[in-house]
Amino acid sequence: MGKVAWGFTCSIDGFIAGPDHDMSWLSTAEPLAEGTTERMAGKVAVIISGRDGYDAAKAQRDERDELTSEAYGGAWSGTEIILTHRPEELAGDPTVVALDCDVVEAIRRARDIAGDRDVQIISADIARQALEHDLVDELQVFVAPVFLGDGIRIFDVPGGRRIDWELVEIFEDSPRSFGRTYRPAGR
Repeated sequence: MGKVAWGFTCSIDGFIAGPDHDMSWLSTAEPLAEGTTERMAGKVAVIISGRDGYDAAKAQRDERDELTSEAYGGAWSGTEIILTHRPEELAGDPTVVALDCDVVEAIRRARDIAGDRDVQIISADIARQALEHDLVDELQVFVAPVFLGDGIRIFDVPGGRRIDWELVEIFEDSPRSFGRTYRPAGR
């Protein structure tokens, strides 16, 4: 069975998106070495994202560049699950599976679809919920050399519990972006 990974590029000051889910700042990130994006995308069978991010991506479709207009810059193909309390509104989009369920059920269904490949969470809120249930097997982090000052924080849980991570991989081919993979400590 594949793993459940939370992957993101963030700003130095800890945001994964700017105000209104703006992603234009990703152009400041270091381009990954040739083949890295395709290798990473090939491991992922299912992406789980949230409704706000989905809606923002649709609204910004004409403003986004090729890197941010599609998952993994277009190198990925698979099933995208959108968690929403209004799945009927997405019934006309054949590119997504809209679910109204809790994160535990969403990840169970995603794992069933993914089989031996990975499930990738690309939403800070969904990742937070998955972490509350110890459902994240891996954290994939890239850092862009930019301060956003505002937007969507990586992880914002006032009163939340501490989660320690162990380093398992350094993306040597991307030193400017501090590419790292971590697993929950003690697992």
